[in-house]
Amino acid sequence: MLVRGLRGLEHLGLNLTRAVGALYMVLTAAALKFGPGPQARWSLAGITVLAGLAWLSNLRRARAIAETATSRIASAAQGYVEIMGRSSANPEHLIVTPLGGIACIWYRYTLYSKNNAKQEWRQIGSGVSNSTFDISDPSGVCTVDPDHAEVVGAQVRTSYTGNEKLVEEMLFGGSTIYVLGDFSTLGGASSALNLHEDVGALLNQWKRDRADLHRRFDLDRNGTIDLQEWEHARRLATRTVERQHHDIRQQPGVHVIRAPRDARLFLISALSPQALRNHFLRWSAFHLAAGMVAVAGGLYLA
Repeated sequence: MLVRGLRGLEHLGLNLTRAVGALYMVLTAAALKFGPGPQARWSLAGITVLAGLAWLSNLRRARAIAETATSRIASAAQGYVEIMGRSSANPEHLIVTPLGGIACIWYRYTLYSKNNAKQEWRQIGSGVSNSTFDISDPSGVCTVDPDHAEVVGAQVRTSYTGNEKLVEEMLFGGSTIYVLGDFSTLGGASSALNLHEDVGALLNQWKRDRADLHRRFDLDRNGTIDLQEWEHARRLATRTVERQHHDIRQQPGVHVIRAPRDARLFLISALSPQALRNHFLRWSAFHLAAGMVAVAGGLYLA
């Protein structure tokens, strides 16, 4: 059940580190509350299992980054790839955070309210942007659809107003952005075109204007389109569609990278691949240490 929960968080692109940290705190508080006994041992066992899953999850991320070579946008293969590019700083391409009013290309915010009686911060609102943005390298431009992405390395801004605290995570225009996800090219040379279907559609279109059809293809002017004349019309329609397909494939395609449909990672980061890999390796070491401490605590209580 914990495995499915962690995978669900990954798929939704939620902050996995924050979620696991919150679970650590809940289980640790439970162990301290119950004191020595079976309840505390069960809490420590839960921390051990959670730490093991988080350790594997972070190793999985580090390995995916290490094993995927960075591709240039124009020559990237269709499918799961890693690309890097500079985001647009054009004000027309930027969005604004809804509460802080800061121009960026992506944001996630969490709003807290302070309980004066308990002196605790309670979350009262949150949100994340889903607007697409473009990144470019010397070879081309790619549109990034951040929906369901796990975003790492965003800049964090914390502000206070009265009893409210606003935490905003942002990626800014003009910065270098790393993306690991499902890459596809829409239109252009990769356009999915069907010659047979398009020829049939063009012939049906010609049939709807019978006067023009007879003017063009009733060569003996006897008022009937015979088999030979219809074959001439079909050949002309085929050549017309082939020219149209050629023109479509000569046009530049639109590159898009988005969340994979399977369970593979979808990462967006302002960090370099090496820095991002080291980030996940550090967290994997932290979770391994947390699991070992929990095991030691459980053995001590036993």
